[in-house]
Amino acid sequence: MFRFEEPQYLYLLLLLPLLVLLFLYSNYRRRKALQRYGDPELLAQLMPDVSRFRPSVKFWLLFSAIGLFALLLARPQFGSKLETVKRQGVEVMIALDISNSMLAQDVQPSRLEKAKRLVAQLVDKMENDKVGMIVFAGDAFTQLPITNDYISAKMFLESIDPSLISKQGTAIGAALSLATRSFTPQEGVGRAVILITDGENHEGGAVEAATASAEKGIQIHVLGVGLPEGAPIPVAGTNDFRRDREGNVVVTRLNEQMCQEIAREGKGIYVRVDNSNAAQKAISQEIDKMAKADVETQVYTEFNEQFQAVAWLVLLLLLADTLLLNRKNPLFRHIRLFK
Repeated sequence: MFRFEEPQYLYLLLLLPLLVLLFLYSNYRRRKALQRYGDPELLAQLMPDVSRFRPSVKFWLLFSAIGLFALLLARPQFGSKLETVKRQGVEVMIALDISNSMLAQDVQPSRLEKAKRLVAQLVDKMENDKVGMIVFAGDAFTQLPITNDYISAKMFLESIDPSLISKQGTAIGAALSLATRSFTPQEGVGRAVILITDGENHEGGAVEAATASAEKGIQIHVLGVGLPEGAPIPVAGTNDFRRDREGNVVVTRLNEQMCQEIAREGKGIYVRVDNSNAAQKAISQEIDKMAKADVETQVYTEFNEQFQAVAWLVLLLLLADTLLLNRKNPLFRHIRLFK
């Protein structure tokens, strides 16, 4: 496992392109100045000890030293031991509706994009908890098994869109059943499913699945995305909307009654997602209330400093830059290295 203890110093690397531009501009100005004095070939004969290439070599030595010095300040480290540690946390499975109706834009920028941002905010609030992710439309499948790897969770979240599932519909029951089976067998840890959906085109079995989850001690919190008055569904790449067989624009509406019933049977809360952060705050508060237990996590517990090797490289580069003169040594005038 490799990391930087002080990664903010890596911003110093942004200075390197500026140094290159200054060096190139300086060379350009120097050549222009020499051309004003006379013919370059004649000037070269008059100044036999002046090297054409040594200034460039010295610059790149210094350039490399500065770059490595930035890495040195960032303190590169390698993890030396992978251990299983116990931390107090809960387990949360997120079931996200990715049916086409989630593309409606009654919540900005769209129901699905708003839901993804909300999930990202929830993950950012987690510390010692475990999180998993299920996506569903007409079918349901696990996008991310339950884990404490929040970076992977957000990476998978970015890749979610309705094209992941070809079968359309809203199989909430299948998603809740899959989520219930996805938790670890550990005893005593608080568990919850966060269902994010507009509830439309509901295919049945959702209330029964929520009841079964609650009987196992798993809370079902429901976030309803959209507005009851509804909105049309945009067609990607066009300015048109989805239409039915008669050519009428399809309007998708939030099935708030269904969402509330699922939350009630699942012993959780229902919150409508709007254009504020109220839903994320409400769910975070519910998660904080859950019983926390020792959650086993594998982490790198010891990191060895690797700056010594980088420091030696910087020292050697600076020494080479110091020993390499801009002018050729007359004793070695006939040697063509860095002429």
